[in-house]
Amino acid sequence: MRLAVDVMGGDHGPGELLHGVREGLDGEPGISRVVVVGPEDALRPLLDASGLSGEPRVRVRHASEVALMTDDAAVAIRRKKDASVLRALELVRDGEADAVISSGNTGCLYAGACVRVGRLDGVMRPTIACILPSLHGAWVLVDGGANPECEPGHLLQFAVMGSAYARVLMGIERPRVGLLSNGSEDSKGTELTRAALALMRGTDLNTKGYCEGYDLFMDGVDVCVCDGFVGNIVLKSAESIGKAFRGMLREELTATAARKAGAWMARGGLRRIAERLNPEVYGGAPILGLKGWVFKVHGSARRTSMRHAMRQALRCHGLRFHEALAGEIARAAPVLATPSSRPSPGSPP
Repeated sequence: MRLAVDVMGGDHGPGELLHGVREGLDGEPGISRVVVVGPEDALRPLLDASGLSGEPRVRVRHASEVALMTDDAAVAIRRKKDASVLRALELVRDGEADAVISSGNTGCLYAGACVRVGRLDGVMRPTIACILPSLHGAWVLVDGGANPECEPGHLLQFAVMGSAYARVLMGIERPRVGLLSNGSEDSKGTELTRAALALMRGTDLNTKGYCEGYDLFMDGVDVCVCDGFVGNIVLKSAESIGKAFRGMLREELTATAARKAGAWMARGGLRRIAERLNPEVYGGAPILGLKGWVFKVHGSARRTSMRHAMRQALRCHGLRFHEALAGEIARAAPVLATPSSRPSPGSPP
């Protein structure tokens, strides 16, 4: 597998991500090439420091510009033609790479991917799919932040894409799909969610109906559907709770000598809990609905996150996911022709 990695734009600088690339290559012999994208003069000494200089599987693709986190996506795509994130996406478009990983500006990555890589036929809006832990397993959140304002038809397609991802990538035969709301009764939600729920029930999805925040981490659903505004709040809140819990646990278990002794005895289980709550171990979040694989890792990502994203990209590459997804989008298309696929008065534009 050939990877294009945009190492620019992250909070901790390209050096940290290049160390992750080194660890990913060490652990994944199935990756035949990594094209590191960014300003070549700046990357060369960092490649030396990370042990990647002389690595036969590593190439550098020069890009003179960087799409900053503060950049407006539309403006950056128009004005920064040589941005590293766009050059990385073009490698997939031109057949020089099989997947892209980036920790940069999410809006630029999403908009650039829609233009450079292209959407699958019938997909109105691609969606960011995030895997999060539950009591006994994991679940998929769609949309994780790409589409803050949606129509009912968009949410239906998110449900289709999230269900396909959970089935193909996570091995769940009939994923339970829930639409996030403020209650489980059909009367709850908004005009947008009620219209979207009616559409979902008109397909062959294993639709649970509405799901609540409580269901997400207690194995109530396998796929949670919402717009990107709500989804990003759920994602960041979940990650914050995980960090807070790990901090509280560490504080309490080191408060006394007796607790320290107990923690030492339970260290295996505690380490496993910490791993399950660590968002970095779930790899990058793919943008579903594109003609190729594009993965977003956190702007605050460190080397561990890059290593796991590379592993996930390699696993995804071996599956015929895009062909399967295109078929499922086509099967759901007739439902989108119904009046309820369009926003009701008062719903978001």
